[in-house]
Amino acid sequence: MAEHKGSRFAHITKAHPCFNEKMHDKVGRAHVPVAPKCNIFCNFCTRDINNEEDRPGVASCVMDADAAIKHVNDVTAEGPISVVGVAGPGDSLANEETFKFFEKMAEEQPDLIKCMSTNGLLLPKYADRLAELGVNSVTVTINAIDPDIAVDIYSFIKYEGKIYKGYDAVKILIQNQLDGVEKAAANGMVVKVNSVLIPGLNDEHIVEIAKEVKKRGASLMNILPLIPLAKMKHYSRPDCSMMESVREQVEEIIPVFRACTQCRADAYGIPGKKSEDHHLGMTPQSHY
Repeated sequence: MAEHKGSRFAHITKAHPCFNEKMHDKVGRAHVPVAPKCNIFCNFCTRDINNEEDRPGVASCVMDADAAIKHVNDVTAEGPISVVGVAGPGDSLANEETFKFFEKMAEEQPDLIKCMSTNGLLLPKYADRLAELGVNSVTVTINAIDPDIAVDIYSFIKYEGKIYKGYDAVKILIQNQLDGVEKAAANGMVVKVNSVLIPGLNDEHIVEIAKEVKKRGASLMNILPLIPLAKMKHYSRPDCSMMESVREQVEEIIPVFRACTQCRADAYGIPGKKSEDHHLGMTPQSHY
C-alpha cells in the first residue's frame, strides 16, 4: 500500500501544478464547473456566476458532463494541460454530474491526472466510488477540527436529507472530513488539505489540523488567506507575516504548498501565468 501510494504521489507531484511549486508555471490545469450545488454554508463563502471575480466559488456558467468533456478536449489540444478537476462552484460530491464527468473522462482522456475538491462531508460515502472512477487526488477543505472554532465558521450543513445547525452540524462535518481523508488515502488517492486562515479565529489552530490530517494519511497542506466576504466580510485578511508563520509551523509536520492562486471553478491554462491563465468568461478566440 505504501509503495503504491508513493508511486502515485511521485507521478502527481511531477505533473500537477497544484502539488509542485516548480511545475506551477510550466503545466496547466482545467477546472470544469459541473458542480453548482453545495451542502454546507461557510460563513466566508459567496458562490456566484460572473466573469469578473478571481476566486473559488465563481464560474461564468455551469456545464453538464458532455459540455465539460468537449471543453477539456479543446483546451488539452491547445496547451500543456496535465490535470483536469472538478472544483465547484459548489461542492463536487453534492452533484451527480461530477461522477458522470469522471466516468466519461476515464474513456476520453485516461492519461490526464483527475482531481477534485470537496468540503469532505460526503467523502466517506464516495471515496470508494471515486477510486473506481480513476480519481487520482482529492483536496479537502478543513478549517477546524475543534467544534468550538468550527461553529463560528459554518452556519449549517445539509446531510442525508436533514439540515443541521450549530454544534450538531460541525460535529458531523468534522468527523466526516477526517474519516474521508483517511478513506481516500486508503484508496490510494493523494490527499491535499486546504485550510483557510482566519485571523483571530483559527490562526493558532491550523497546526492542530495538520497533526490530525497527517495521521489520517494526508500528503500535503495548503494554507489559504481568508477572502473577507459574506458573514465574514468584516474580518481582516491575514498579512504576509501571519501566513508565513503558520506555514512554517505546519511545515514541521507535513509538506506545505505555497503557490496557490485561489482559482475560479472554471479556470484553465497555466496558473498565475498571465498570458496562459484563462477562465471561461475570458476564453480566447482560438478556443472556439
